[in-house]
Amino acid sequence: MADISRAASFGKLNPILYKAIEGATVFAKLRGNPYVELIHWVNQILQAQDTDLHRILRHFGVDAAVLAKDVMDAIDRLPRGATSLSDLSEHIDTAVERGWVYGTLLFGDSQVRSGYLLVGMLKTPSLRNALLAISRQFDRIKVEALSDGFAGIVAGSPEDRLASSDGIGAAAPGEASGAMAPAQLGKQEALKKFAVDLTEKARKGEIDPVTGRDEEIRQIVDILMRRRQNNPLLTGEAGVGKTAVVEGFAQRLAKGDVPPQLRDVSLLTLDIGLLQAGASMEGEFEQRLRQVIDEVQASPKPIILFIDEIHTLVGAGGAAGTGDAANLLKPALARGNLRTIGA
Repeated sequence: MADISRAASFGKLNPILYKAIEGATVFAKLRGNPYVELIHWVNQILQAQDTDLHRILRHFGVDAAVLAKDVMDAIDRLPRGATSLSDLSEHIDTAVERGWVYGTLLFGDSQVRSGYLLVGMLKTPSLRNALLAISRQFDRIKVEALSDGFAGIVAGSPEDRLASSDGIGAAAPGEASGAMAPAQLGKQEALKKFAVDLTEKARKGEIDPVTGRDEEIRQIVDILMRRRQNNPLLTGEAGVGKTAVVEGFAQRLAKGDVPPQLRDVSLLTLDIGLLQAGASMEGEFEQRLRQVIDEVQASPKPIILFIDEIHTLVGAGGAAGTGDAANLLKPALARGNLRTIGA
């Protein structure tokens, strides 16, 4: 049986929990801890203004000052001196899984909220022991009473209005943090988030006229018409007009001044900055790029991706929280399933 990917399971976290994971990753890295531990995540959730967790702690009479001191003491006991993060701890993966199981089967929800996460942890012996090792204050929470009276205990929580980070739930797409669900035909959520339609901009007259680039545009068209090795790459010093050539091609597409095989094509520019922004969790950058590739391939209308500063994408494996994007791009390019223009 295939394993459930971390990107899929973490995509069920609501934005508060997902951002807390991102914050925990940064916090652990700054402190030189080798792993992102459960305590890092709990600490970040406690830093939020108002959550299910805060309401539950108040309901069961947990001493907030004592808990805060215990949390920092537990963080101070963690090993330090690591120059990079190895991974998220097994406790975090298990906590997400248990939160999802209880949220779905016990509460009938499509997301993981901090309240479900706490119920899942308190009902799982290894995680309950991990919480009690952080602070005995967690022993005040009676999990059966919490499960039975959950709705009343967390009534009015901001988490009532949130969806899971993969966009499935109460909130509209785009309100969530950044994890993406598998590509769905026609939805193109990742493309809307990380790409700009140059063809549409050209149709609206939002791109200035491009002159003197006819030869380069013809070369792009010739390469795109090939059956193999059909991904043009524009090279040259900064400022020589590589992007202008692509904009000129977009204007040709908008006017239909291209061979019949290209007339229904959309040219989208991939925003590398948006793609990499906030991708602090291991695998998140790759998941975003995979989502873009999947949506391009699933699109009923042919799409060509323009990737400016493409070397920053291919070399993204050197950045924290990302892997080598070349390993994702090469198979799709080799099979001809993805057409790109690089610069």
